Amino acid sequence: MSSPPVARTPRLPSLAPASPSAAAPAVPPGVRVPRLLLRVTATASAVLGLAQTVLAGSFLNGHYEALRAHELAAMALGGLLLAQLPVAALVRRGGGAGGARGPWWPLGATALLLAASGAQMGTGYERAVGVHVTLGVLLVSGLLFGLVGAWRPAPASAPAPAPSSLADAEPSADPAGESGSGAGIGSGSGDGGSGRLPRPTGAGADAVEVAP
Repeated sequence: MSSPPVARTPRLPSLAPASPSAAAPAVPPGVRVPRLLLRVTATASAVLGLAQTVLAGSFLNGHYEALRAHELAAMALGGLLLAQLPVAALVRRGGGAGGARGPWWPLGATALLLAASGAQMGTGYERAVGVHVTLGVLLVSGLLFGLVGAWRPAPASAPAPAPSSLADAEPSADPAGESGSGAGIGSGSGDGGSGRLPRPTGAGADAVEVAP
């Protein structure tokens, strides 16, 4: 009599973490340079915006000579935002992970800040102090928002998962077990291994043969 087939435990794909050597590829220089320029211009714009608040407060305290410096700083801020506009366009064009398109917010935020800076200068020359102060607070807040966003690390591209064979997870058939089972069914006692079931015995029982 043959032994019963032995069940085989299926092998699952390896879930081990990727090695440190499989990290994301380095950012090419064509992507690093626009981001670096954006950080420089965003930092300089934020510094000028904070300096404007100090100069405005000094003017309101009675130091009227600060008004000229406030005007020159506003012109410098407008020129800096104008120079930042093409830099933000370069970041949008190819500043993403793996050379993909970068984020849209630097271009949109720079255009909005440039328009707000022009409106701020217009309200200052028109002596609309209420609108000028309110718009100045919003402008400085936007400059600080751009500063934080420019220095935020760029998201790295996720490494591709290691290919795993689905055949490893499927249990393979046991040829020895199948052959053993077939031999056990085909072999009968007293039938000479013909593949037929043994004849039933007993009083009044008819002989029945069942083909395999």
